[in-house]
Amino acid sequence: QVQLIETGGGLVQTGDSLRLSCAASRRTFTWSFMAWFRQAPGKEREFVASIKRSDDNTYYADSVKGRFIISRDDFKTTMYLQMISLKPEDTAVYYCSMSLRPWVTGLNSTDFDLWGQGTQVTVSS
Repeated sequence: QVQLIETGGGLVQTGDSLRLSCAASRRTFTWSFMAWFRQAPGKEREFVASIKRSDDNTYYADSVKGRFIISRDDFKTTMYLQMISLKPEDTAVYYCSMSLRPWVTGLNSTDFDLWGQGTQVTVSS
């Protein structure tokens, strides 16, 4: 089974930038979407961004549009999340995910089959 490993989290200040990476343990060509979700303390896990393998279309939560960019390296089966202009409300554990099903929207946590262990992003004010 493919495992997803996130790296790149940390403690930054408001307005700073950070890049998260998600690497699959082996190359796989059977995924349909990869996505980032996040979960803040006391809150439900929420969608951040996703990318569709077939056409590289990207999707973003309104709260991160214009500040976050999702991208991928197909050869490495690695996904990235470039985050700029970070705000304290971006503080959360960020999870990488992968969907192995073809007919999903790529916007809901229930669309995804594989999850990473999460990486903490903390933005201080």
